[in-house]
Amino acid sequence: MTLLIVLGLGWLVSFLGQLPLGTMSITATQITVAEGFTNAWKYAIGVTLVELVYVRLTLSGVGWIMGHRLFFEIANWLTVVLFLTLGVVTIIVALRQQGDKKPVLLNNKIDRFLLGVTMSGLNPAQIPFWFIWSSYLMSLHLLHPTSLEFDIFSAGCGLGTIAGLAAYMYGGNLVITKMKAGTKVLNLIMGGIFIIAALAQLYRVLFVHEALA
Repeated sequence: MTLLIVLGLGWLVSFLGQLPLGTMSITATQITVAEGFTNAWKYAIGVTLVELVYVRLTLSGVGWIMGHRLFFEIANWLTVVLFLTLGVVTIIVALRQQGDKKPVLLNNKIDRFLLGVTMSGLNPAQIPFWFIWSSYLMSLHLLHPTSLEFDIFSAGCGLGTIAGLAAYMYGGNLVITKMKAGTKVLNLIMGGIFIIAALAQLYRVLFVHEALA
């Protein structure tokens, strides 16, 4: 029963974490609309596998993280630059767009599984998110520092991530279809989200990172 609770907690935290509009989730919607569910699922699996690695590293302790802080600092800044560039380019392309056209992020032949792996890998903000939540759950004695519970919790997180992305894949596709919105509108939304994500990441780098140091 305890392990089921741990599994459920992992699912709930990860699922709720996926619900706010973000780069990962809206990309899942874009792939679904532009390329269909098969590629969207490949993307979602790629995102989830990398998030599982982040979750497990976080649960294993901050020692490893602290020993590789330079790596995460570089990744944080690269994320800011990448998201800001993608946001500006996506908006410019969308404003010049005539008719339906694939968004900048999808206008390539990169396997969607690898795209998911890359985007999730360039999102080190998951580290503080999982560190805070795992610490909170352990302080409430809902999660105990054992390998078995960590494994079960991580599995729940993976299921929650898949469920959250699936909500955007199916729900987002339904909304776009019902609204009869073209890809231009979706591209403008995506560009705005990338810029917001870049600014949020910059805030984390400059302020939250220092608070956690």
